[in-house]
Amino acid sequence: MQDNNDVVLASKLEYLSLNPLGKILYKIKHFFLAIPKACSKFFHAIPSKARKEARQAQGVFHNIYEAGRYGDVFTRLSFLLMGFGLFFRHQIIRGALYLAYEIFFVIFMILIGGPALNGLSSLGQLGSVTYRVVDPVTGLDLDSLVNYDDSFTILLYSVIAFVLILLLVVLWYSQLKDSLRLQREGVIGKRAKDVDTIKNVFDKSYHRTLLSIPMFGLVCFTIIPIIVMVLIAFTNYNQNHLTPGRLFDWVGMYNFQNLFASGTSAGNNIFLQVFGEVLLWTLIWAFFATFSNYFLGMIVAMIINIKGIKLKKVWRTILITTIAVPQFISLLLISKMFGDNGFINNMLMSWGWIDAPVRWLSDQLIAKVMIIVINTWVGIPYTMLISTGLLMNIPDDLYESARIDGASPVRMYFKITLPYMLFVTTPYLISQFVGNINNFNVIYLLSGGSPAFFFEGTSIPLQVSATSVGRTDLLITWLYKMTVTSPEKDYGTGSVIGILIFVVVAFFSLIFYNRSGSVKNEEEFQ
Repeated sequence: MQDNNDVVLASKLEYLSLNPLGKILYKIKHFFLAIPKACSKFFHAIPSKARKEARQAQGVFHNIYEAGRYGDVFTRLSFLLMGFGLFFRHQIIRGALYLAYEIFFVIFMILIGGPALNGLSSLGQLGSVTYRVVDPVTGLDLDSLVNYDDSFTILLYSVIAFVLILLLVVLWYSQLKDSLRLQREGVIGKRAKDVDTIKNVFDKSYHRTLLSIPMFGLVCFTIIPIIVMVLIAFTNYNQNHLTPGRLFDWVGMYNFQNLFASGTSAGNNIFLQVFGEVLLWTLIWAFFATFSNYFLGMIVAMIINIKGIKLKKVWRTILITTIAVPQFISLLLISKMFGDNGFINNMLMSWGWIDAPVRWLSDQLIAKVMIIVINTWVGIPYTMLISTGLLMNIPDDLYESARIDGASPVRMYFKITLPYMLFVTTPYLISQFVGNINNFNVIYLLSGGSPAFFFEGTSIPLQVSATSVGRTDLLITWLYKMTVTSPEKDYGTGSVIGILIFVVVAFFSLIFYNRSGSVKNEEEFQ
């Protein structure tokens, strides 16, 4: 124990002896060094969490057993007719809602869900058939195309059916538990009324009422699409199996094996090499695109907020005006200006400064630097607006006290301004980082992903998964090319890329968010 205290004390002394830049680098270093320990702690906690979940599951089965053994006729009928026990215990509205969901579920399963689940194993038996029919007006033989099974529809409806089944189980248990509780309360003379339910919805459980709508949207537009995307990764859904008309089928791990096992004659894994470079560039881009905008936007906001600066409203208005111009127009115009035969190269050549066009957006290194610089120019006004409001909330007393103690502006920035901004804006930084990983507009409109990967020593574009991937492509633009612009439209392989993007984004989001001061000390700032 004493040795641990000595190590902690030595670490603190080392930190205090560093300069401001060294302290920042020290925090970054120890942040990443703490990630393996946090992961190890998480896996060590799994057994205890599993035991806790097992105890909760045991409680669920115990409640179901008690409802079946000690429940009256109304409670027992609730096993088959949801809400029956509530309906006859003065909870008419809740009972009617439970019963309405059960009726909706039965109708959905009979008409849509059941047939979809029945065809899930094969994803359909018959796609489309062309019949020869006689036109009753002209008497000519015509071809009539009739679509039958649709693999994508079967997959989508099956996922929806599973979600509705899960919801049915949760609601079934909830109404059964409530029916047994109301039965026991009725024994002691306590009765609940519908008016109490309405009051509870808009009072005690008001937070659940408000969260129900976004949760519904989350399930419909986030969770279900993610599940469908994951499932498509195990199919051969591509140009040759587009629905409706042509069916696709389950292929197991073929798409994963095809990607990670693809290699050259020399045995080198093409996909792993290209994927590694694209992933590395994606992370580098996301880092610089996030923090360059963040710090430069903060500096611009601080300069404008300095006492004595005139025309503050004018400067803010100018920066805000740049936001009013659609980003699509700005980026497209800049890409034309910095093209190989664009305005900038023509101007520099006319002045005699260069002899040949500079490949601003078609050279591997120059294009990456230009993309980061242009994104910074486009993104600074957004960060400036956010920083302006936050900087105004920092108490002036802190700065006055620091000036009295002889602190320099740089020291006040690192001791007061930056810690406060990081404490408040960490969730914003995480969302920006994740957004930049999936930043499609900047890359696609500026460079289109060029220059392309080429076979070593040749000028032949390197084809990876039927897609000519570029050196400035992000994972998201690579995915777009693979599924939209590629002639083969390989949705199965694209889903594999989508899964990898999801894993990368989820990893960084969870690690950074859970270890941020905004979460650990959300109620105070020191």
